[in-house]
Amino acid sequence: MADQVESQVPAGNGNDEPFLGPLDMVLLASLVAGAAWYLLRNRKKDNQASQFKSYSIQPTTVSTMTMVENSFIKKLQSSGRRLVVFYGSQTGTAEEFAGRLAKEGIRYQMKGMVADPEECNMEELLMLKNIDKSLAVFCLATYGEGDPTDNCMEFYDWIQNNEVDFTGLNYAVFGLGNKTYEHYNKVGIYVDKRLEELGGNRVFELGLGDDDANIEDYFITWKEKFWPTVCDYFGIESTGDDVLMRQYRLLEQPDVGADRIYTGEVARLHSLKTQRPPFDAKNPFLAPMKVNRELHKAGGRSCMHIEFDIEGSKMRYEAGDHLAMYPVNNNDLVLRLGKLCDANLDAVFSLINTDTDSSKKHPFPCPTTYRTALTHYLEITALPRTHILKELAEYCAEEKDKEFLRFISSTAPEGKAKYQEWIQDSCRNIVHVLEDIPSCRPPIDHVCELLPRLQPRYYSISSSSKLHPTTVHVTAVLVKYETKTGRTNKGVATTFLAEKHPSNDEPLPRVPIFIRKSQFRLPPKPETPVIMVGPGTGIAPFRGFIQERDLSKQEGKEIGKTILYFGCRKRSEDFIYEEELEGYQDRGVINLRVAFSRDQEKKVYVTHLLEQDIDLIWDVIGENKGHFYICGDAKNMATDVRNILTKVIRTKGGLSESEAQQYIKKMEAQKRYSADVWS
Repeated sequence: MADQVESQVPAGNGNDEPFLGPLDMVLLASLVAGAAWYLLRNRKKDNQASQFKSYSIQPTTVSTMTMVENSFIKKLQSSGRRLVVFYGSQTGTAEEFAGRLAKEGIRYQMKGMVADPEECNMEELLMLKNIDKSLAVFCLATYGEGDPTDNCMEFYDWIQNNEVDFTGLNYAVFGLGNKTYEHYNKVGIYVDKRLEELGGNRVFELGLGDDDANIEDYFITWKEKFWPTVCDYFGIESTGDDVLMRQYRLLEQPDVGADRIYTGEVARLHSLKTQRPPFDAKNPFLAPMKVNRELHKAGGRSCMHIEFDIEGSKMRYEAGDHLAMYPVNNNDLVLRLGKLCDANLDAVFSLINTDTDSSKKHPFPCPTTYRTALTHYLEITALPRTHILKELAEYCAEEKDKEFLRFISSTAPEGKAKYQEWIQDSCRNIVHVLEDIPSCRPPIDHVCELLPRLQPRYYSISSSSKLHPTTVHVTAVLVKYETKTGRTNKGVATTFLAEKHPSNDEPLPRVPIFIRKSQFRLPPKPETPVIMVGPGTGIAPFRGFIQERDLSKQEGKEIGKTILYFGCRKRSEDFIYEEELEGYQDRGVINLRVAFSRDQEKKVYVTHLLEQDIDLIWDVIGENKGHFYICGDAKNMATDVRNILTKVIRTKGGLSESEAQQYIKKMEAQKRYSADVWS
């Protein structure tokens, strides 16, 4: 361009011809306009970036449209709402409780919405005070060893590490935890305290639900006092009786093409047919099952050793991680429920949220068939909570049945006691309830709305990727038991797995899985001594640990004392991995301490062996700064083992009870004491 301009102005030409001709002016104007557009565009980008700053730990590029969609403040303002209920949920219970609170808000002139912290710009909490008589409620589960749930992690880190000013923010917290765990309700307790520290105004006292008991009862008891307090605080009144309202509307879709219908995918349509990494909770890998062998030798119970092929999936794991799998419900139960609701299970439908501002448009992937929904998406074996029974009561043809369901779903002490006896103690699921109350015949679409979402099941991985890089192993006991009503209840996931038998003659059965990372890890130095306590299937992660220690020994490395405490009923029945473990002991990899509870007149458990080995335990954890691990039952075994460890530290270390407790807390902080337990 510059060359062209120069050629049109001959050197030494002294006539009055203009310096730039018409073409030059057009070209120059184009250049100026282009430069101006470029500068304005970049300035606009900078303004947008500063206006929509994300609090996310990971740097993210967020478009204006996305931020508007994620703006819960804008949604509240545009729809005239004042209540937002956030949930931190791993299994769906906290999300369910959040939904119930938001729904009930209508009764108290507090029209509400449910929000997932992971999908929101949580810095907008600072603006909530600008909405008159507004309230933020947090239903937060504590997961693992005192951790926030996956969807609440960023919010938890944000309030933990930033001194934000929440002056004027009205809030309340209900925590969901389990008293058998060491860090009972740690997340709910912390968030409640931290919001107050940052200037927030606690409208109602912290609620703590215990999942080891009846968490539904804890929630209802808290909620009964919560709403009157909220009404008093804001000077509002209840609009009257509880109004049962559908959250989703039914859309029957008989003409939808087969390629648009969900058939069990977790999120993306056809994701199980066209597999694309990375694989995670919303995009599981359909893993071939290579091995499913029985570990028990006798006794009538079953324990499965299962191996999944993960070659080509790009999934990685370490010993101590968890494998999650999406099971499917038993076909017999699905058929029985369909019949009880007089449903055409192959009819195609969608449930569409009546709240157009909600980010959750459907309760599960839609459109789909009722058969798929009941098989892949809904927890039909879960014990129904009281709000489900209350809504089912409206479909009873017999008045006595209606009154009974209303009674056991009420907050009266007698009603709660009857719910405990008739639902919980008798282990009645939705199918059993409808079978035992024949005049109750709800429409299948409402049942699909009421039931909670089927959740993945987690198993401690029982292999090491250093030895098995392309396979992942799990160890699972088949759940099957008789109920007080004479029925046989079966575990969803273990029954699903037990029915799959790999054969050389047929394609390998496939299971949707993903890997969840854990903090349950061997010490980095193989010479560090370790004690592992894992009765029954609690041995699972330690099998991976032992494989790694054996590998280190084969490589000529020095390995520290590796002591395994294992317990089962009888050597001849359920001593799982017996040959493997004895082989490791013969090669000097482990010191194997086994308790057979029923092989002698007086029962012997791992706790008895630990009490006998006080000097050995102190040598490992006290003298040589070794690591101590527990895996298995949280309610009894893990608590007893921790108490024994406290006793060892107190007696051998010469410490008081409180000092011994502090010693263990310090071990936890140093990752020298770890527990992978379940209730």
